[in-house]
Amino acid sequence: MPLEAERDPLTDPRLIPSAADTRKVARASLSPPDGCPPTQAGVMDKFRMLFQHFQSSSESVMNGICLLLAVVTVKLYSSFDFNCPCLARYNALYGLGLLLAPPLALFLCGLLANRQSVVMVEEWRRPAGHRRKDPGIIRYMCSSVLQRALAAPLVWILLALLDGKCFVCAFSNSVDPEKFLDFANMTPSQVQFFLAKVPCKEDELVRNSPARKAVSRYLRCLSQAIGWSVTLLLIIAAFLARCLRPCFDQTGFLQRRYWSNYVDLEQKLFDETCCEHARDFAHRCVLHFFASMQSELQARGLHRDNACRSPEPPAVPEPPEVLDSGSGKAHLRAISSREQVDHLLSTWYSRKPPLDLAASPGLCGGGLSHRAPTFALGTRLSQHTDV
Repeated sequence: MPLEAERDPLTDPRLIPSAADTRKVARASLSPPDGCPPTQAGVMDKFRMLFQHFQSSSESVMNGICLLLAVVTVKLYSSFDFNCPCLARYNALYGLGLLLAPPLALFLCGLLANRQSVVMVEEWRRPAGHRRKDPGIIRYMCSSVLQRALAAPLVWILLALLDGKCFVCAFSNSVDPEKFLDFANMTPSQVQFFLAKVPCKEDELVRNSPARKAVSRYLRCLSQAIGWSVTLLLIIAAFLARCLRPCFDQTGFLQRRYWSNYVDLEQKLFDETCCEHARDFAHRCVLHFFASMQSELQARGLHRDNACRSPEPPAVPEPPEVLDSGSGKAHLRAISSREQVDHLLSTWYSRKPPLDLAASPGLCGGGLSHRAPTFALGTRLSQHTDV
């Protein structure tokens, strides 16, 4: 018997790894080899468990991004060169700008880095369809997104207040001169000019002035007092929230947390399934193109030389439906045209199926079936897909 021809990994769909196979390979690559020492094997096991935890938990990923933004905030502030203009008109603008503008930018970066913020907006703006929208889930997701996005801005503000430079620059002209005896012999214009120079300790006018040191020390102490007060209030609020939450009914909280995670995971699985279908659909289109080109070349007689050399006709790639007949992907392969794909995507957005796996398959004519529905090629796509 002739040996079976070696399969080409670029043309044989049986050799194309799926998303599940890729995850299996990733987990297998993280497993320790057989010959590793016990200590190294234990470290590899811990690393593999940590990697799987971060891979499966979106909350852990978001917490890691939040911590990373906080660390970047500390590094940015420590490397920032602060230069107050020491001008009466611009001191407040410069100081308050550095106190509030970077936190605003960090807050927007936190919203952009958090995938759940996009999921929250999509859940809020989506049509109701066959699935009602729960405002409690949207409020829970909004609270979670804001808590993580506010971490880095609060770190910047607290660092700026505890350092005191921005506060001294912003409010040096707002100090009451009557609190300091050194301004008794100065005119109001001289006092304002002197106060504007307080943040610049190297200026010749205020370099060795005790009044400058007194005003700077006063503003710095006030800034640090505000910073430590805010820090203490945040710690007390977090402590009370953590300690008092178990004293109340947890049913609503658990339900909102579950369904917020469900919405996130459902969108991820839908995106992964779409990527899998796009890869399979592109592969089938390429195979169909090569098969049609082979038939066209044979019709033109361009394979006459090859036919003379080998009495066997050239092998035509097997249809993908035959190759994957038992793989459980019939519901993906049934969507075989651009119109069907567009209809599926618009249906997913406008009429998501209800969260009931036991629902009857006859909803609104098209129906919802959770029992791996099969379609005939060329037939109209059902109005709903699996959840």
